[in-house]
Amino acid sequence: MAVQLVGLCGSLRAGSFNRKLMLEAARMYGADSFVDADLRVPLYDGDLEQEQGIPASVQLLADQIAGADAVLVVSPEYNQSLSGVLKNALDWVSRTEGSPWLDKPVALLNAAAGRAGGARANYALRLAMAPFRARIIAGPEMLVAGAQREFDDAGQLTGDFYKQNLSALMAQLKQATQS
Repeated sequence: MAVQLVGLCGSLRAGSFNRKLMLEAARMYGADSFVDADLRVPLYDGDLEQEQGIPASVQLLADQIAGADAVLVVSPEYNQSLSGVLKNALDWVSRTEGSPWLDKPVALLNAAAGRAGGARANYALRLAMAPFRARIIAGPEMLVAGAQREFDDAGQLTGDFYKQNLSALMAQLKQATQS
């Protein structure tokens, strides 16, 4: 059976540390296919939803999540919380039919320049995900501190501590897809 992994990165920058972390996690997970979901969706607007329905880009995102065996949700820390881009995408997906997140194995990952590694964003992300009833993997938490020093030119983690934690988290996520 082919395993599909989907990644949602809360940073739109191509070279962001969170995107590098997401791609490194996907590589370590070793899924048959990986989808780097596009979070460039319109700002949530109830009037827009009422007038035009769910935008096609949002429905595609919801379908990708629903069809995945597991999901990576990765967020930088902006002003002590998750990114607005990610929160907006989560809000839109919550408006779609069905429950794409229900019982879905999900790993949360964060990378930040500061020494807390995005811990506050991780906490805020856990709160934002709670209503969806996904199976959030408890740990190990993947909080990359001083991210500007933790990736090589190929985008791979360099420190053994982070590599070991990410490997363990991906093993837990993989185990959750099999149960």
